[in-house]
Amino acid sequence: MAALPSLRQLSYLVTLSETLHFTEAARRSFVTQSTLSGGIMELERLLGGVLVERDRQNVRLTPLGEQVVARARVLLADAQDLMRLSREMSEPLTGDLHLGVIPTIAPFILSQLLNEVHKQLPKIQLHLHEAQSEKIVEKLEHGNLDMVLLALPFDTRGLKVAEIAKEDLFLVCHKSDQRSAQAVTLEDLDLSRLTLLEEGHCLRDHALSACPIGERKNDHRLKASSLPTLIEMVSANLGFTLLPEIALHTNMIKANPDLIVKPIQDAPSRTLALITRKSTPLQSEFDVLLQILQKIT
Repeated sequence: MAALPSLRQLSYLVTLSETLHFTEAARRSFVTQSTLSGGIMELERLLGGVLVERDRQNVRLTPLGEQVVARARVLLADAQDLMRLSREMSEPLTGDLHLGVIPTIAPFILSQLLNEVHKQLPKIQLHLHEAQSEKIVEKLEHGNLDMVLLALPFDTRGLKVAEIAKEDLFLVCHKSDQRSAQAVTLEDLDLSRLTLLEEGHCLRDHALSACPIGERKNDHRLKASSLPTLIEMVSANLGFTLLPEIALHTNMIKANPDLIVKPIQDAPSRTLALITRKSTPLQSEFDVLLQILQKIT
């Protein structure tokens, strides 16, 4: 049987792909630069191709190198799951659990989630990581997160997906915005006044999926970096927006007499889902966390 690449060699290459700097990659890998360089050279010899282009000023991956890194990330994540499997078999529902949550869900459930996890999973140390969907799904695939809580539709790339709840988006406008306040369907709205989150937020994509305004390069409308900022913009009558039901119970909305919240026909919806790798050894934790989320949402 031909010699196979080692996980250590693959980890060197993945780390180098993230830094594009041999010295920094070696520091992160806790080895000398010569050890890291030698490991990657041996990997190139085993695979029979050049993975990294090197010169005095730049380091870049070759097309082959990029493909190897993509597959190496999956192998390394599976190896991490394998290492955790024995712990899960001997001591289920214990240890660290890293959960990624998107910003349009996190502020509205974290307090209840933490309380329920403390009660139902007392030996679990829950670590929360908030980021946009693309980033946390990537971290999940790379083995840096154990599970992810996000909103569908979103490309889950063959991961294990369990739906939690479906929620409609509601129209939120200023009381002086008469056209929006009287709207019954999306067609009744002045879509030039639709205020959205910045690119990268899935809620933006969900709103755009139902609003035929397109993505124009010359779109100079104000965009919010967070839901609180988006609500403030609507409160200042800079436009209207579409918010998920989970966000409607915040004091920023309930205590603001200038805002009108109403359902609207043909509005888009989203589905909250818990996602993990198919190779996860934390199936018991996944099942309990899913039940908790279904209870509190």
